[in-house]
Amino acid sequence: MHSISTRDTVTLHRDNLRRAADESDLTWRTLSTLNFFRLVVALALLVLFFASGDPRFFGDAYPALFAATGAGYLVFSIVAALAIRLRLMPSAPLIVTQVTVDIVAIVLLMHASGGISSGLGGLLVVYVGASALLLPLQVPGFFPALATLAVLGEQVFAQAVGSPGNYSAAGVLGAIIFAIALAARPLARRLQASEALARQRGIDLANLSELNEYIVQHLRESIVVVDERDQVRLINGSAEALLGLEGASGLALAAAAPELDRYLKDWRRDPALSAHTELTLASASHSVRVTAHLAPLGRDSERSGPVLVFLEDTSLINARVQQSKLASLGRLSASIAHEIRNPVGAMSHAGQLLAESDALTEADLRLTEIIRSHAERVSLIIDNVLQLSRRESVQAEELELEPWLRDFAAEYERTLELQENEVSVRDCEAGLSVQMDPGHLRQVLWNLCDNAVKYASETGGIMVELRSGRIERSGQPYIEVLDRGHGVDPSIADKIFEPFFTDRQGGTGLGLYISRELCELNQATLLYQPREGGGSIFRIVFAERGRWQGIGAGG
Repeated sequence: MHSISTRDTVTLHRDNLRRAADESDLTWRTLSTLNFFRLVVALALLVLFFASGDPRFFGDAYPALFAATGAGYLVFSIVAALAIRLRLMPSAPLIVTQVTVDIVAIVLLMHASGGISSGLGGLLVVYVGASALLLPLQVPGFFPALATLAVLGEQVFAQAVGSPGNYSAAGVLGAIIFAIALAARPLARRLQASEALARQRGIDLANLSELNEYIVQHLRESIVVVDERDQVRLINGSAEALLGLEGASGLALAAAAPELDRYLKDWRRDPALSAHTELTLASASHSVRVTAHLAPLGRDSERSGPVLVFLEDTSLINARVQQSKLASLGRLSASIAHEIRNPVGAMSHAGQLLAESDALTEADLRLTEIIRSHAERVSLIIDNVLQLSRRESVQAEELELEPWLRDFAAEYERTLELQENEVSVRDCEAGLSVQMDPGHLRQVLWNLCDNAVKYASETGGIMVELRSGRIERSGQPYIEVLDRGHGVDPSIADKIFEPFFTDRQGGTGLGLYISRELCELNQATLLYQPREGGGSIFRIVFAERGRWQGIGAGG
């Protein structure tokens, strides 16, 4: 897991500030508005010039100068619009260039229209005021002074060529320009402060959003957010790995995790259904046991709205309590061995001696048979519990599955005297190897095959298959034991791995429980799935090689 240092956060914050300051959206929007005004003014002046007769509204003193300046000003406005839209240069040089051209163009148009009396000089107030808003601190008096000098210079030039000068009007216009520029400075400061504050808040929110996203994605807990339409809106990396998905955000939950989707729909419909449950999430390429906790989002906490789903791999939970569980089972098995096994053996022996008596009737012999069978069952339960508590530490070895499974199938058939190919090995990936204690794997498969043979024999024929391969998304190796028996009733499918649970007469209810415990001791998972067409599939999903790192001899 990566970490974000304080230094990295500060650097990112400073870079964002600098970049935001250079590319202020408010500055570019103001420039765009000012240029639109410039374009309208240039176009309106040219229309009035060419549409009016003698005497013209504007440009009557020097028509050629007015037409040339107006056309050049219109072209400049179009070029400036492109420069603003494409941001071909930084905003500050662009502002200085545009306002300087504005002052020169307006003074030339004013001179061509007869001087200060034309009224065109009033346009300078707009451009200089805008420059005070955009660049108040860098050049506070530059543009007002430039505009005032340009107007006075035009009056001097006009008087030099024989036209009457109006210095009082030029002075008043210059004073108005300075007053507008000075009045705009406090407003500009407030605008800049508000913009900087808004920019700072935006950067803080962006950084906080990035940090929250980083935290959510790197949480050890698996998190999925589902909206009211059961669409996945957020899923972190841990949940994607747990579900064997990639890029699940935006998918329907039914496509990402069908079992979780069914439970969520039931939970929405039934208010009495618990928000905390254990599920087996299985697809064609991925299977995992998880504990799911559903938490409604929103103030009303309605089940029909968005839901936050916490997923936790139950194999990790089991690993944390494994040592305490083994210790408890050890104490329990020792008590059973001393307190129960000897009396059971004595009762069984007494029953056998009683059965040898010649004075017993057929009904009495039936009673002794009941004593013997039940004593054997109790003895079997004791042996299973002792086997579970006394098992040795994991001695993991590299096992090549295909030859190992074929040897196991042959041994199993010989031991139970089955017909050839009643236990077959099919569709095994060549060269596939796993790490597991061979004794534990043999015991697990023996238990699974025993169940498969017993249930398959009830349907009239034994056909048990052993398969191996890799899960598509995660690449984890697996072994499957498949049969064509009656299968498992869906109503008890979640209970078959519980200790002492059985739906078959004479069963101890410990075989599947011990098998799952042995798998989890080897960092593997044992799962059940119904088989299409009838029957059962028990799948052993082996751990990735990296999960064996750091596992000691004690498992």
